[in-house]
Amino acid sequence: MKPKLVVIGNGMAGMRTVDELIQAEPERYEITVFGAEPHGNYNRIMLTPVLFGAKNISDIMIHDFAWYAKHGITLHCGADKTVVDVDREQRRVIAKDGTVAEYDYLLIATGSLPLMLDIPGKEVAGVLGFRDIADVETMIASAASKTHAVILGGGLLGLEAANGLLQRGMRVSVVNRAGHLLNRQLDKKAAAFLQQQLADKGICFYLDATIKQIISQDGHISAVQLSDGQQVPADLLVMSTGIKPNISLASRMSLECGHGIVVDDSMRTSDPAIFSVGECVQHRGELFGLVAPVYEQAKVCARQLSGQTDSSYKTLSAATMLKVTGIDLFSVGDFEGDADCQSLQLIDHALGIYKKIVLRGDIVVGVILYGDTSDSAWYLNLVKDKTPVSAIRDRLMFGQTPLAEAA
Repeated sequence: MKPKLVVIGNGMAGMRTVDELIQAEPERYEITVFGAEPHGNYNRIMLTPVLFGAKNISDIMIHDFAWYAKHGITLHCGADKTVVDVDREQRRVIAKDGTVAEYDYLLIATGSLPLMLDIPGKEVAGVLGFRDIADVETMIASAASKTHAVILGGGLLGLEAANGLLQRGMRVSVVNRAGHLLNRQLDKKAAAFLQQQLADKGICFYLDATIKQIISQDGHISAVQLSDGQQVPADLLVMSTGIKPNISLASRMSLECGHGIVVDDSMRTSDPAIFSVGECVQHRGELFGLVAPVYEQAKVCARQLSGQTDSSYKTLSAATMLKVTGIDLFSVGDFEGDADCQSLQLIDHALGIYKKIVLRGDIVVGVILYGDTSDSAWYLNLVKDKTPVSAIRDRLMFGQTPLAEAA
């Protein structure tokens, strides 16, 4: 009789693990999956193209219902199938509607939750996050009948939401606590290029600002009041102020948790029979919000579950790309540097190009590319591989192609 593997979470991290596992050992486990959304596994990163109309929901499905059936995987999905309890002694998972599944191994992939700030008035209709298909459907419906959208947060997801709603015909304002956009991914010079390009598209910005209060009429948002007293019209408020690991179930199970579910290099939790991957985990003190490290965790976890116990997870350098039509942006590594670093910069306002390369000695430790990202993969490899660049330093700024031609 096959051992039972139960997966809590039908998102990209958990199902990437399952995918890797069945490619390596297709007959090893009897697999059961619980998901809180009424869908198969979809590409959450591609919600932005769905928002602005370039794709529909069926285009972003990674595993449709037929895939689960083909591989003999039992899928319980929908709000009633949300797992509410786990009996670690009896090794049983219990869903909200009473569905029970026994396990030999358990994989927790509960992901993250949008950080909804405690702003007075936030309980009214028209205030939401940007994390799943339901949020996107709400935004699309609002864009069809409403006028003003406010995005709280000038990070990657916030700017993608702003651009999507702009393309849907709404008037969009972005409120950002920091003094420049993408402050975790860009320096001030690159952010200024980005802000100007988005402003030219029609997006309005309020920087160094927060929302003090949400104003409503008849139970629906009508405006927001900023920290400086200004009022901005708002039929829709999308909070995109970050994410927090969804560890509530793991905490109730008495697994070791910090900010996330604590895992070791094999992606095991404090219970040897329970693994965890994705945005819900904390590995060596670090949390995760990008897909590349999460997929690497999935690969390691699948190898562990298939018996390759020498497989271990190491944190990767994660690169940033922005999914906004007509904007080319790339960022990786330590782009600010320290006293031991030097930086090379190229600025061309006429062409809208900004490049910054940060070096520590003869090693590239950080890169920002704006307006021309054609060599992004090459620069990423330089950072990841810690390649000495002293021999090509004078041509480093001009990318891989001029170097090849010079050679």
